[in-house]
Amino acid sequence: MVRARRGGRRKSQNSKASSNMKERLLQKRKAKEARKKLISLIIICLSISIAIAVPLGFLFGNLKLALGITVGLPCLVFSYVYPRPALWVFLIYMCFAGTITYWIGGGNVLFQVAKDVFYLPALVALIQECRRQRKPIIINSNLKLTFFLLAAVTLMTLFFVNGVQQVALPHCDSLSDYDRYLRTPDGSLILNPETGIVILTPCKQGIPFLQGILGMKVFVGYVPLIFCAYYLIEDKKQLVFLGRLLVVLAVVCCGLGVIQYLMLKVGICDGTRAAVGEDLFRATTGAKCLVGGSLLYSPSQGQIRLPGTFVSPWHWAWFLIANSFITFNVAFSDRSLFWRTAGLGGLVLVFINAVICGQRIALALVPVCVFISLILTGQIANLKRLIPIAALLGLILTTIALTNPAIVQERVDSFVARWNTAPPHQFIVKQMNFAVNNQKGILGRGLGKATNSTRVFGRTALVETYHPKLLYETGYPGLIAFIIFTTNIVIVTFKSYRSVKTPSIRSFGSGFWVFILIISFFPYWYPLDTDPVAVYYWFFTGVLLKLPKIDKEETTKKLQESIENKNRKSKRVMRKIA
Repeated sequence: MVRARRGGRRKSQNSKASSNMKERLLQKRKAKEARKKLISLIIICLSISIAIAVPLGFLFGNLKLALGITVGLPCLVFSYVYPRPALWVFLIYMCFAGTITYWIGGGNVLFQVAKDVFYLPALVALIQECRRQRKPIIINSNLKLTFFLLAAVTLMTLFFVNGVQQVALPHCDSLSDYDRYLRTPDGSLILNPETGIVILTPCKQGIPFLQGILGMKVFVGYVPLIFCAYYLIEDKKQLVFLGRLLVVLAVVCCGLGVIQYLMLKVGICDGTRAAVGEDLFRATTGAKCLVGGSLLYSPSQGQIRLPGTFVSPWHWAWFLIANSFITFNVAFSDRSLFWRTAGLGGLVLVFINAVICGQRIALALVPVCVFISLILTGQIANLKRLIPIAALLGLILTTIALTNPAIVQERVDSFVARWNTAPPHQFIVKQMNFAVNNQKGILGRGLGKATNSTRVFGRTALVETYHPKLLYETGYPGLIAFIIFTTNIVIVTFKSYRSVKTPSIRSFGSGFWVFILIISFFPYWYPLDTDPVAVYYWFFTGVLLKLPKIDKEETTKKLQESIENKNRKSKRVMRKIA
């Protein structure tokens, strides 16, 4: 009887071993086929792109254009065939886009939008995949109504404002005696400087419809990242990987930011020291140092504005603000001691760069954001972990302040002077009054009319806060629709992460949600028009909506593991009895 049992046990073990061997061989075969497919795809794409790029490069005498086509076409194909890896590359490339644009591309506009080479084909591929597999594209029904409301108002503004300007209005250059007149950005008002009389003669500047399309892309172009993130982050492992990847990017970029500052300080880079007049107070790409784009460094005038790895100091400041949430989240939520320490190191580097970069908004908001995160995520109650982190962070920052008192004092004086000159609340009210007083029609003045990146297609007005900018461009319907949509996002994502039972997943969710809450209603300047906030906001929304499903799968997995452990124990007991 015992021999029969042992024989049956050996047969079952042999069958399991053979099935495992078959699975391994099948996986190796699939991996080999995937490698062959990737290599052949790369060879074909490179051959085609070189065949197109070389003649165009010689025809236009532009080697950078040829290089862009040679690299861009394979990236387009790669992103379409492998959408999920392309989205990871998109997140990585975004942090170094400014450096690549100005150090390789020479400021070429094609390099500025190169990150969308990874995003847009991946988006199309994921939509097609969901249609084939009959998966939902609108991933949360609670967001459907408010999203369609925003989309409807946006399209109405594009066609009924930008479209009408394009078709119905004459070009301003065609008007007589144009050189004697001064105009508003959209060309609608003509002021005769001799008589001071305002003449209502509508005309168009540039290409209003293309300006509207680009303005719409800036406004809602990254909203589909909600969908992309939902289908990219499939389980807890990838959720943890997302946090760790973003911390690595923060550490690398902030490390380069510190090196950039040191190179300027010791004189390896001149910055704007040798500039004269107004150039001593203006950031320029001619002064770039090591990484990034436009830079201002005039120590004789107490002026410093560092771009880090981004195109401008303004983008760098918002990268630091966004990463104050991300590094804090990993420092408190990751289960690994190594990665919690890495998150703490990233947070320290973010604080250091907030001090040395010269951007007042980063200096003010980074500590405030960390404090708000402590309160709203509930981590302030976790004293055992909070006290060592706070003590270490305080020690490092105090050491830096004591060894560089002039820098700290200069940053504080600059912040106080700016506050006294233009208090934020007065600045916001002034901007809103400007938008209200310049309303033209129910749908505003048109998409892109106050967006800096659209000025290639026409003149733009300078509106320096986000909600007044929306009011200026899309009128009251657009502003109200956007506020309703973002408010709905805050409510839906809150319910989503609060329904999670697994503590580590819920902790990750709480950190991302605090970021979404603050950015949704942030009234000062325009973070949702700025990389990387414009990407992280919509991406984290998709991640938060996926958390309940990840939590359910994690709970099922733990239940199955517990059942398997019980079965193993019962089998061991039976063997001992036998």
